[in-house]
Amino acid sequence: MLFAHDTEVALQAAAALVNTATGSGTGTELLPDPAALDAFLDTWGYTGDRAGDPGELAAVHRLRARLGEMWDDDSDGVVSVVNRLLRDGDAQPQLVRHGEWGWHIHATEPHAPLAHRMAVEAAMAVADLVRAEELDRLGRCEAEGCGAALVDLTKNRSRRFCDTSCANRTHAAAYRARRAAPGD
Repeated sequence: MLFAHDTEVALQAAAALVNTATGSGTGTELLPDPAALDAFLDTWGYTGDRAGDPGELAAVHRLRARLGEMWDDDSDGVVSVVNRLLRDGDAQPQLVRHGEWGWHIHATEPHAPLAHRMAVEAAMAVADLVRAEELDRLGRCEAEGCGAALVDLTKNRSRRFCDTSCANRTHAAAYRARRAAPGD
């Protein structure tokens, strides 16, 4: 493990949130309603209060766009986004333990607005990347037409695709191109 478990999960959840947008290779809004948001939150183990209303969903959609900036900006821009998210979310880091998790950091109260909790959690995780000079771990899928956000947690920094279907499609296309090349 390169980073603390909560950091890795927060990074992956942030990438997954960014990828719920229509512009992330799917062409489909993956968080169209509060029920879809609730399912997303359950999948990623978010705790704390949930309003489950359209206003909360809209706030998460706005957050998603801000988080996406971190995958596309240089280090100074990423730091600016992280600091803004921490400030706007009124971050107050504290150690907590619940469920199957050991000690880890929560930086907001469980009653804070959901979008603030999500923003601060993602910002804290990206701050760990900044401090470790590992921002290159945030990347975009290299499959043609995809561009989904990804987090490369491999030891050798070899992750190029968001999932196996994008990798398989790219490798199959390369194979077909090699087979079709003159002289093969």
